[in-house]
Parts: sequence; structure tokens; C-alpha cells
Amino acid sequence: MTENNIHKQFYGYLWAYILVALSGCLGNVVDGIIVGNLISEDGVSAINLSKPINQFIFTLHLLINAGAGMLVAYALGKNNIGDARRFFTRALTLSTGLGLLLTIFGGLLFPVQTAHMLCDNEQIMPLAEDYMQILLIGNPAFIVMWGLSTMVGVDGSPKLVSMAVIIDNAVNLLLDIVFIQVFGWGIAGSSAATIVGHLVGIAILLSHWRKPENRRLRLQFGSGGLLASWRRIVSQGAPLALASICLTLLLFSANKIVLSTTGRTGIFVFALCMNLLQVYNLFLSGTCQTLQSLGAIQVGKGNASGVKTVIDKGLRFITVAMVVTCVFVWIWPQGIARLFGCDEPEMLAQSSHALRVFALSFIPFCYIYVLMIIYKLYSHHRMALFISFALSLTVIPVLWVISKYAPSAIWYSYLIAYIIEAAIIFFLHKKQKISFTLNK
Repeated sequence: MTENNIHKQFYGYLWAYILVALSGCLGNVVDGIIVGNLISEDGVSAINLSKPINQFIFTLHLLINAGAGMLVAYALGKNNIGDARRFFTRALTLSTGLGLLLTIFGGLLFPVQTAHMLCDNEQIMPLAEDYMQILLIGNPAFIVMWGLSTMVGVDGSPKLVSMAVIIDNAVNLLLDIVFIQVFGWGIAGSSAATIVGHLVGIAILLSHWRKPENRRLRLQFGSGGLLASWRRIVSQGAPLALASICLTLLLFSANKIVLSTTGRTGIFVFALCMNLLQVYNLFLSGTCQTLQSLGAIQVGKGNASGVKTVIDKGLRFITVAMVVTCVFVWIWPQGIARLFGCDEPEMLAQSSHALRVFALSFIPFCYIYVLMIIYKLYSHHRMALFISFALSLTVIPVLWVISKYAPSAIWYSYLIAYIIEAAIIFFLHKKQKISFTLNK
């Protein structure tokens, strides 16, 4: 494959995956903006307190569908259609089954206990309960939507993925207003709107298989080696999933620490910062999914220059995206707070400072995350696993120490933690004399 062809494919995959990320990342942002204006600032805080659940659901997707997506890409690169179908089938059945279990236990049997585990503020609690229960009941729609998006993109239809996600988010945005304001469902309507949007997106993605030429991937049962296939899928998805489960722990711990340290005002400000992270994640997720899919295809072909080209383009894109986002936040921090319905002077003042600090903090975070994917492509699995653990877990002790001994500097915790981690990665890379070359 020539560099010009890789260039075209890179941006085809990239924009498709960025739009896919809208489904997982911007869904909460849109919910937050509408809830903040139609309900209250506490509604925004309630959505933020539910993010550990959303991140855990996304972890299941990464563990199964992201790992299977890489295996499908490897198989398609080698023109091994049988393996591709087998991994596709087993990823879809496993992820759907786990989603249904989460619906039963979290959404139907223990919804109140789940909400109380994440929120102990009496003023925010009723909103948090309503939002979280609907989110848990409808979680299979999240997993299937993200999984099908990954597979349809790998199978050569990124434009259909783009269309599905655009319509998904348009439906979500429209129904947010309808369910909250017209039907009077309150914050639960926000969760319901997101789920219905995903169901519409799933219906659009399924149209990929209407054309005979798009049937390389299809359900194929009974070919043996079930447990072996699942082990390979989980093994491939483990680094990303570990990073995501660590992020789940970080979101849970950070919410608890910030709420106890700074109270109602601080948790709203922190919610704004986490929504800013969602914007960074749009570009980060798109870049990493492209590196995984297109990069894995080049690895399968043994095309070392192709892998390097994909990585170089990914690093250039994420750098430009971060710079533009950071400049925008520094110029307009209070405008972002007002966008979420904030009009209290104390909240606006804290938001301006915290958003600017977090805009800088997420720059090293994005580079470290991309580096984890690069290590994975070059089969440096130990470094990828280390980054998966450390990316979020480094923040927790730093955040705890600062909250105890310098609470006024709590917003700098993330920046300090990521700088420490970057230094550790640099040291380990040099000590182990790691090189980025394809295994023969």
C-alpha cells in the first residue's frame, strides 16, 4: 500500500472513529448542557457522579470489541475470512451477554444501592438515582452500538459508521429536550434519550449487511475453539480495558475526594473539567482507534513503513487538536461554565481557574495514552500494560495527598500526576532499551 493510499485511509478511519467517539464521549456533554439549563447545576453534578458507570460499560466494550476489532483487522489483512467471522461472532455474543447481566443486577435488582455507592450528597442524590437507573437498564445499547461501529469500520464502511453516529447524536439531542421538557421525565429523560439514540444508530449500522459485498463479517457459530477465541479477544483488549477500568476507579475516587473536600460547588466545577476531558477524548479516541485498526492491518502485512506513517499522522493530528482545544479553553473558560447553566459567581470564578489548569493537564494524558497504543502495535506488551495501570492510578494518591495537605491546589493534581508518570515511562523506556521495530 502506497503512502498516498494510507493517507486517504487514515483520514477516512479517523473521522469515522471521531464520530463514533461522539456516541460515547459527547453524549454526556450534551446531556450535561441540556440538564444544566433545563434542570440545575446539581443535575450536571449528578451526571458526572454517574460517569464511573458509563466508563465501566465502555470498559466492557474495550475489553471485548476493541480487542476483537484488532484480531478481525489482522485476519482481514491476511485475507483469513473464517477467523474474522469467528472473532466477530464471539465478540458480539460475549459483549451483549455481559451487558444484559449488568442490566439485571445494576438496573433492576440493586439500582438504589448502586446510586448510594457513588453519591452521598442529599441534595444531588435523587437526581443521581433517576439518571443512573435508566443508564444501567439500557447499557446493552451502548455496548452493541460501540461494538458494531468498530466492526463495520474495520470491514471497510467508515462512512456508514459516521452516518450512524451523527443520526444517533441528533436523535439524542432532540429527545433530550422532548423527554425532559415536554414529557416531564426530568433527568431520567436524559438517560432515556441517549439509549434511544443508540438504538437508532444500531439499526443504521445493521444496514451494512444488506449488500452482498459487505458480508465478509457475519455470525458464524459452532466452529469450535470457543474459550481459546475468547482468551485471545480478552488478551488483545486487556491493555485498553485495564486503562479504562483504572479510569473508572479514578472517576469514582476523584468524585468522592472532590465532593468531600470542596462540596457542592467543587463537584460542579469538577464536572465541568470532566466534560472538558470528554472533548479531548473525541480526538484521542479517534486517533487511537485509527492506530489500532489501520496500524494493525499494516502490522499484519509486515509493512513497517506503513505502520510508521500511520503513527506519525496520528501524533500530528492529536497535537494540533490539543493545542486548538487548550487555546479555546484559556480564552473562554467562563463561557464554557455558562454553557452548562452556571450563573453563581463563586462557581464561575472557580470554574475559570480549574478549566485552564485541566486544559493543560490533559495534554500529557493524551500523549501517554497514544504511546500505550504504539507500544501495543510493536508488541511491547509489558509497557502497554504498565501504562494501562498507571495512567489513572497515579492520579489517585496525588489527588488524595493534595486534598489533605494543600486543598486549595486540588485542581493541579492531574497535571502533577501525569508529569510524574511521563518521567517514569521515559526512565523505563531507556532502561529497557526499547525500540519500535516490527517482529519478524
